[in-house]
Amino acid sequence: MIGGRPLGELVRELEGRGMLRSLMAAGDASAPVRGIDFDSREGQPGHVFVAVPGAESDGHDYAAAAVGRGAIAVIAERAIGRLGVPQLLVGSSRSALAIAAAWFYGFPSRELGVVGITGTDGKTTTSYLVRAMLAEAGLPAGMITTVDVVVGGESLGETGHTTPEAPEIQHDLRRMADAGDRFAVLESTSHGLALERVAEVSYDVAVLTNITHEHLDLHGTYEAYVAAKRSLFERLAVGPNNPDKGWPKSAVINADDERAAEFTEAARAAGAQVLTYAVGPEARADVTAATVSDDGAGLRLRVKTPRWSDELALNLVGHFNAYNALAAVGVGEALGLDSEAMRRGLSSLVSVPGRLIRVDEGQEFTVYVDFAHTPGALASALDSLAPHAAARGGGLISVFGSPGARDTLKRPMMGRAAGERSRVVVLADDDPRDEDRMSILEQIAVGAIEAGHTRDQDLFLIPDRDKAIRKAFELARPGDIVLLAGMGHVDRIMTAEGRMPWNEAEVARQLLIAMGYVGAHQREDEPDDTRNT
Repeated sequence: MIGGRPLGELVRELEGRGMLRSLMAAGDASAPVRGIDFDSREGQPGHVFVAVPGAESDGHDYAAAAVGRGAIAVIAERAIGRLGVPQLLVGSSRSALAIAAAWFYGFPSRELGVVGITGTDGKTTTSYLVRAMLAEAGLPAGMITTVDVVVGGESLGETGHTTPEAPEIQHDLRRMADAGDRFAVLESTSHGLALERVAEVSYDVAVLTNITHEHLDLHGTYEAYVAAKRSLFERLAVGPNNPDKGWPKSAVINADDERAAEFTEAARAAGAQVLTYAVGPEARADVTAATVSDDGAGLRLRVKTPRWSDELALNLVGHFNAYNALAAVGVGEALGLDSEAMRRGLSSLVSVPGRLIRVDEGQEFTVYVDFAHTPGALASALDSLAPHAAARGGGLISVFGSPGARDTLKRPMMGRAAGERSRVVVLADDDPRDEDRMSILEQIAVGAIEAGHTRDQDLFLIPDRDKAIRKAFELARPGDIVLLAGMGHVDRIMTAEGRMPWNEAEVARQLLIAMGYVGAHQREDEPDDTRNT
């Protein structure tokens, strides 16, 4: 970690960026800066506090508390009385927070090749695929995703945010660079982009997985959501804060997405090279998979790129993962990686936490746990599982919900997506927070009813998630596939009473055992098939 850089350097950095509007009480320019905070509770002596206005609270109201804990300066958008320390007044505290954090850690992303992955769905799986491919090519990569942060090959666990705040991101990037990582793979969410958490990340490759409905609670409109995603590609422009590091500035874009053209235009306007990818025999893109087969144990893709053509074998199931794999191939092509190393790396990934994880306790139906929490992701997961259920003479049962205090417009869309594809729909809690639990499920049910489902016949509203899962298992017939969607890897359910510990796969496993099923590992007459559990 870097520490002790003089405060005067930070003042000059903000001034040189045109951020500093005025400086109140200049103070000691040589005072060493020991950290950057935006939460006054985390302040320590020698830190600089950045007062960030928020939706629920305003950091300006806590500046005095930060000074009381030892802050040597405050960055703010307006003057805050008599604090007794320098106040650096800026036009945007969020922008200043990103600059200050990157400055404090020595602008670490300029020392790394950085791959940013954005889109509504598929970011985590694509991140894992890219990291596996880079490792096989001899380029160790750190990673910041929804499910894990990896630095120097060591897993640090979840951050609590897919894209953490700027100080945490810059800290992790510094640790990656110091640990010998050559690349950093970052899930770059619309939140992280719109709230400038990644404003000082020097990207080399930007990837678009897809764009569907999500996060309108933050963005307000669908167009604002798209614009936030698109800004990642606009950040590819080479400049003082995004230097040429020897890796070509590149965009990898899903040509099958309806917004592909505007993302391509944004990338080219930034001066980046563009590679597109698509699936299907008639696909027109730089990277294609003319054929995709899914045997329930993995995918086989016939891949063609500008440099090579060959079959690619994946251990991941689900047709939608063909797109994630092609996105990763696009990154490899952009960076000019060895094609054989790319194939080995992509084939080496066995599973991704919380993504179509199978739970097998010997039951006559199949159970999958998946993170699908948007209408598009839920539809894709069910569409991928439908042929396997049909081949076994069964149908689909879906169990899911929608978070409270979040995007409400997607709720009936989720219900419709499941209702159109599932024999039975069971609605359950998914982080209801302090919103009425049954009210959330009623809103989802509207879509399922429109798709032809009937309450208490093939549509059930059961807030308690364990009871909802039990109901789905009781209704399952031989050959059915039960999809438990929305929670995936998540280790808690947020309720009005607070945080309730949760492990979806383990809950499912214990319910199956309680129903009298014998674990697959205990059966002597069948081979072990628990590699993804």
